[in-house]
Amino acid sequence: MRFFKGLLSSLIIIAMFFCAGCSTNKAPAEDLTLKIGVMPAVDSAPIFLAHKKGYFEELGLKVEVQVYTNAMDRQGALQSGALDGAMTDVIALLNNVENGFNIKVTTSTDGVFPFLVKEDISGKTTLTAGMMEVSITNYLSDRCLSEQYTLDKVYINDIPSRLEMISKGTLDLAVIPEPMASQGELNGLTKLIIENTDAYSPDVMVFTQNAIDKKAEALKRFHQAYNKAVDEIAQDDSEARDILIEVLSLKPEIKEKIIMPRYHKARVPSEEYLNGVMDWNEKVLKKKITLKYEDLVEGKFVD
Repeated sequence: MRFFKGLLSSLIIIAMFFCAGCSTNKAPAEDLTLKIGVMPAVDSAPIFLAHKKGYFEELGLKVEVQVYTNAMDRQGALQSGALDGAMTDVIALLNNVENGFNIKVTTSTDGVFPFLVKEDISGKTTLTAGMMEVSITNYLSDRCLSEQYTLDKVYINDIPSRLEMISKGTLDLAVIPEPMASQGELNGLTKLIIENTDAYSPDVMVFTQNAIDKKAEALKRFHQAYNKAVDEIAQDDSEARDILIEVLSLKPEIKEKIIMPRYHKARVPSEEYLNGVMDWNEKVLKKKITLKYEDLVEGKFVD
């Protein structure tokens, strides 16, 4: 009898150790937090709307959104690991990945890029144009103006600095994203519209490979909330305009001046489109891109 009692006690102890081992070997809970950087552009409206209306929270996701007016500051935060993802453009994407920074597009975003001018430029043949060098502003300037004008390019990363230089007459024009362009228009500048006939916007949302690997569920839910906001804006963009003004501290008078794009649900740019941008990169920036489509794009978060 004593033998059986001892055996039973031993079995209980073994079971307790086994259960304890099971509890300590549980897989850690999925990380449902994201830190992202965006630019003061209409592209950000679905993200701002999803954040303010709680669409991320509804999906159990905690998203921290940081606005950058200087693309180099945003880039530095992304490369240092302070951000999981950021809004950028396809030119910056190509050059970053070519230089060894492992990021990928998870969705295109939708932007509007007017030129701002202080004086009439119709009689000029040479223009002093403000832009970023490794940026879609450079790409769009070439694409829309190079056949008609000789461009004297001035590279200025900071958007407010570009606006100030146009206002002072130091620049003939600059590519300024909406809604900052409408803020400049309110201050007396003239907004010239660039028609983008591409099937895709040049702006994209990228995430680091580390975030793609370790926060896949968070990224999936992020794109779901983004799509919900896009659907809402398609019905009525009034609240999105208000949010842009509020978050970016713009003047309410520009609300109806803002040119809003047609927002698309999460989608990745085509291989043909990216190949075209690579060709421009090689011709203008003199930088050969040797990447494949799959090096640049992660499409698993797109429905």
